[in-house]
Amino acid sequence: MIQTRLRGMGVALITPFKEDESIDVEALIRMVDYQLQNNTDFLCVLGTTAETPTLSEEEKIFVKKTVIERVNGKIPILLGVGGNNTQAVVKQLKEDDFSGVDAILSVVPYYNKPSQEGIYQHYKAIASATKLPIVLYNVPGRTGVNMTAETTLRLARDFKNIIAVKEASGNFTQMDDIIKNKPEGFNVLSGDDGFTFPLITLGAVGVISVIGNAFPREFSKMTRLALSGDYENALTIHHKFTELFKLLFVDGNPAGVKCILNAMGMIENRLRLPLIPTRITTFEAIRKVLDELNIKC
Repeated sequence: MIQTRLRGMGVALITPFKEDESIDVEALIRMVDYQLQNNTDFLCVLGTTAETPTLSEEEKIFVKKTVIERVNGKIPILLGVGGNNTQAVVKQLKEDDFSGVDAILSVVPYYNKPSQEGIYQHYKAIASATKLPIVLYNVPGRTGVNMTAETTLRLARDFKNIIAVKEASGNFTQMDDIIKNKPEGFNVLSGDDGFTFPLITLGAVGVISVIGNAFPREFSKMTRLALSGDYENALTIHHKFTELFKLLFVDGNPAGVKCILNAMGMIENRLRLPLIPTRITTFEAIRKVLDELNIKC
């Protein structure tokens, strides 16, 4: 079952760009290989961290195809398919080619600020349009509306192909409520690197990570240790990265992690507007932390 495979550390893969802002294909393949070689459990493709809103339809197809071919079934692929136009999402699910995709990640509709019933009806339409497993994505800091625990649990109970939620509300009471009352076979994934350890202690099964782009081996080890109940050693790794968790998002995502990957020699430090690279002050703070962690850059 896909539920048992979408656990541990998934990585929300970046989209590397060249200086001319075209997709850096070699760097994209290098990033995928880096994940495969360093214990990443699954990949999330075309999510927020991929700067998907700035990609053309042709580029999205290209990125999806490139990653799926490179992964070649070694780990599951979670594909971002969401939006604030329910009919358009339904149409995409019915018409696109999802060969090689194991499940979809679908964000709560943004900007429109729907009611809880509107959110439920949105996901009902999506769940009815595909047989693919669906991971809900609650990130009120970006969407402008929070999907409550009640709505999440209602969806989890009503639709068998809604298998998990990526929870990034930052509300521990809400997230614990979902974990405590969820039906069997429904999982909770952390949507924040910094909350991964405490959420796993409550019963979450993993994370869809940003920092894992740069440090997949270290962060997947932390996740595995926590899932196995070795909280002491997991906490040591968690605390090692707490300063970086904050710095990653000071100038927006994925500016922080792209800055780190550039310092590591993995990619060019390029983003597409309206996103821009980190400020020099943030870069220097990141470099200082990396030096303290004895990470060469």
